[in-house]
Formats: sequence, C-alpha cells, structure tokens
Amino acid sequence: MKNLLLIFMCSLSIAFNAIASDVKPANILFIMIDDLRPELGAYGSTAVKSPNIDSLASEAVLFANAYVNVPVCGASRASMMSGIRPTEKRFVGYQARIDEDAKGAETLFGYLKKQGYYSESIGKILHFSADSKAGWSTPPWNPKAKIKRIGHRNYQSAENIASFLKDRTGPAYEAADVPDNHYFDGMIADQAMASLESASERDQPFFMAVGFLKPHLPFTVPLRYWDLYREDDIDLASNPLMPVGAPRQAIHSWGELRKFEGIPKAPHPVPDAMAKKLVHGYLASVSYSDAQVGKLLAKLKQLDLDDNTIVILAGDHGFSLGEHGLWVKHSPFDVATRTPLIVKLPTKLTETSAMGLLLGSTLSTSSEPTPNLKPGVGTAEGLVEFVDIFPTVLELLGKPKLPQLQGDSFVSQLLDVNAPGKVAVFPRWHAADVIKTDRYAMTEWFDQQGQVTARMLFDHLNDPKETVNLAEHKDYKSLVADLHEQLIFLRESR
Repeated sequence: MKNLLLIFMCSLSIAFNAIASDVKPANILFIMIDDLRPELGAYGSTAVKSPNIDSLASEAVLFANAYVNVPVCGASRASMMSGIRPTEKRFVGYQARIDEDAKGAETLFGYLKKQGYYSESIGKILHFSADSKAGWSTPPWNPKAKIKRIGHRNYQSAENIASFLKDRTGPAYEAADVPDNHYFDGMIADQAMASLESASERDQPFFMAVGFLKPHLPFTVPLRYWDLYREDDIDLASNPLMPVGAPRQAIHSWGELRKFEGIPKAPHPVPDAMAKKLVHGYLASVSYSDAQVGKLLAKLKQLDLDDNTIVILAGDHGFSLGEHGLWVKHSPFDVATRTPLIVKLPTKLTETSAMGLLLGSTLSTSSEPTPNLKPGVGTAEGLVEFVDIFPTVLELLGKPKLPQLQGDSFVSQLLDVNAPGKVAVFPRWHAADVIKTDRYAMTEWFDQQGQVTARMLFDHLNDPKETVNLAEHKDYKSLVADLHEQLIFLRESR
C-alpha cells in the first residue's frame, strides 16, 4: 500500500506538472448565478426546468454538498474571490469589499492576471465593480438600464416602470413578451459571447467571470420562461414553520422581499396565493438564467474552446422560498447556505490525470477500484466550501497555494468523486457561526464578549429539512460540546 501511495502521488505530480508546463494553459470560464439554491434538475428537483445546466452537470463533477461561507451576495463573493473566511468584522454584509475588508489580499482574478491570464468580469461578480479593479485586464462590464434609475430591477412593462419611478419599490415579479436581451441577463450573455469571440482570437489564456442576476429579486423575466410553469402545479414549502425549539435569533423579517409592492409588512406572512406567484417567478428566473448559460456553453463549443477550458458554475448562496416562514437569504439555515457548485474539466486535464486516478482509486475505503468511474464526471457527496475554490483553481493550473488562502483544494474529488470531502464546513451570518458535518449542522450565536447566547442543532440524516432543534436535548450534550469546541477553534484562528 505504501508503494502504491507513492506511485499515486508521483503520478499526480507528473500530471499537474504536465498541465503547468503546457504551452497552452487551461482557460477558466467562471459562471456565477445570484441567489441560486440547488433548485435544478441535476440536483434532483422536479419542479424546475434547467436543461442547460443539467447538461453541463452530466459532463462534470456536481458537488452535492457545497456551502457558501456567508449567505449574502457581497460578502460571499468577496470571501470566495479572496479565499479568506468571513469574521464578525470582515465580509459581513452585501456591501463587503475585498480592498477594504482584506486590504492587500490577492484576488483569484488578480493573481491569474499576474500569471499571464486575461481576466475579465462581465455582469455581477463582486458587488462593487471598482472593488480590487486593478486585478482585471479590462474594466468590469455591466449592462445599462434603458430607463433611467430602474437599475438592477430592469422592469420592461410601462405599468411597472411607472410604479417603480413613483415610489422606488415596484413589484416583485414581471413577465414581459420581449426577447432575452431586453432584460439584463440576456445582455450579459450577449456580451459574454462577444468576449469569448475576442478571447478565441487572443494568444493568451483567459479567466472570464460571468455573473447572471436572476433569480435575484425581482423575478423579472421574458414571458416565455414564465409560461414554462403553471401555478396550479407549484408546491409551497413543506416546512413553513420555525423549527421546534428554535431560538428567537433564528427569525428575521426578510426585509429584502418586504420592500416590494404588494408584499405584506412585517410581521405578517405571505398569503399562499402570493407565495405561489413568488415561487413561480423564482422558477421562471432560474430557467431564464439557465438559457443564458446554454448560450455561453454553446458559444464555447462553437469556438473550439471547450476542450481547453475549465468551466465552474456556482450560486453565491442559497435562498428561502417560505421554508421556516422565511424568504430570501440572510440566515444560517441549510437552505440559505447550500448552493450549486459544478466543475467541468476540459479533456486535457482529465486525460492527463487519468493515470493518477486509475492508480489512486484503490486507496478508497474499499480495496477494490471504484467501478465505471470517469475522472471529472459524477456526483461528489463530500463537503466543500467556497473558500476552497481559489486553492482548487491554483492546483488545477499547477500553481502553488498562496499563504493567505484559508480553504483547501478539492481536486481529489474532481479526480475521484468518491474521495472524501472536508470533515466540516463553516458558514456564518452576523453573530451566528455554523459548523456543518456530514450528518449534523449546529449554529451558535455569540455576543460581543464571545459568549454563546443561543444554539441550534439539526440531524440532517433524520431531519434534512431542519424541523426540530436538538441542541438542548440531553442525548446530544456530548456532540454539542464537541462541535462547540471546533467552532471556538475556528473563531480564534481565522
């Protein structure tokens, strides 16, 4: 076994050295989708129509248990692009910036630019386009609203535009009979496809980050995506109540949705008819973004770039659609912190790594090789978190890990989806820190003195929808103490 391990490690070293020394380094197409929970066919959802992302997943590694480090857009993206964990004072809210919260930190795109990559941002990547802007090879590109002051809402109907301009709220959804590129995500897709054309003519590897806005509120989409769904077929959340024994700290008023026209003011719940309309809008928005992803991947293939391009698709966090009586994100619940992560390796990487995989597959818990396993394809059940993305990209490109990075590469799971993931991952939200293991998720709320003020514990094996808080149950006292020690160690070390 020792000799086999040595051969395996040597073969991997040879594989990645070959990648690093290749005269044509791999490109990276990084696709980020705002507010995307694992509501995709590839993740087992039967409610949504997402054929393009599902097709990508069939040729890639789908991470079934990928967790963001902060369930809010700005902080999540800043943490991911810097590979640095959030704290009580760093990467806290949606307005987080790398160049302010982690001054002097390297960014993934900036580091690759220094390595000779053409780094490009199209659509929403960081919350502020000016954040760490020196790391981009060209100024970040964002779509412009046709109607002044509409901004990211991008309404198309005259009635909704008038409503927004009157009180700057507007409705939470819209379906207008217009082409895809009359809304922002269609414009982003058009620009990204043009940028791929330019990249194909440039003798330089690229890191192209493309950020789609939907399914972020408001759920504004072309009519044909709305018409993919019937409200009579839509099911509402099966766990609409707060977990039994949940502390008051777990409750929030979902203010991001409350501000839209027609949504009840706090503390009133959303009526079922309105809830169905909102879920309808969310699903239609996912299908709209899925179509834009399909255009991008088709263009990549048309330009013969797909054989040498790593494709990474991720949400920036999850999203509540009435679970626990909550909407949007901003919570430590699993539905807000778990999000899709799909990584497709190009032929060059999988072929180079195949020998290492063949030898290494016997190192699993079984003494037999994993049958019918193809490197770079399948479902990885092991835990990963978004601070792991930066070091993973570096390892795939044969680059050394930077000292600032606080995550770990998951290349082993890309080579063998049955390879173990992390022992635990650690999302956090404001005063709440979460530890998620293969089976359990525990959240602790801390005061300014570092004392625990509230706690939740869920058994995801028997209670995946988090309906009963076990933190105070006597049978879990030892487990709570162990998970608490791990959280304290993380808090003190980051």
